[in-house]
Amino acid sequence: MEFQKNLLEYISESLMTTDETISIAESVTSGLLQLAFSQMPNASLFYKGGITAYTLPEKVRLLNVDRSEAEECDCVSENIAETMALNVAELFKTDWSIATTGYCTPIRNSSYKIFAYFSFAYKGEIVLTKKLELHPKTQALNAQLYYTEFILGCFKSEMNRLLILK
Repeated sequence: MEFQKNLLEYISESLMTTDETISIAESVTSGLLQLAFSQMPNASLFYKGGITAYTLPEKVRLLNVDRSEAEECDCVSENIAETMALNVAELFKTDWSIATTGYCTPIRNSSYKIFAYFSFAYKGEIVLTKKLELHPKTQALNAQLYYTEFILGCFKSEMNRLLILK
């Protein structure tokens, strides 16, 4: 498994240039974003770490997700992704954070659809949250890899947008 080398290098350079840090909270991507960040050049200069919280109790305990809200939506919503992003940044004391939650296989709770929410936080504020939907016949690993690559591309774009505004 390989990630787009130029994308990883670009994100690495951008974070080092701005002297900013990042942390990750994952569910549906099961550590793939953390793997991607660990493959970036000089990762230890900006990547502080991450959490893979796959189940509701772990999201509640580690990322302060509201239990009743999580139970209502099976831990998959825009707000859950945003809460995860804000709280992982607080936990690791980072400028940036990325959070993912969703489904990589079609199940009853997802209405037999495959989708994910991801959210980016920057300096304590949500700067982007999106829902990504895939064809219900997408294989689980392919869904996870697609989510990861797509999120990395969006992260690059969001960093560019905020750097231009500085």
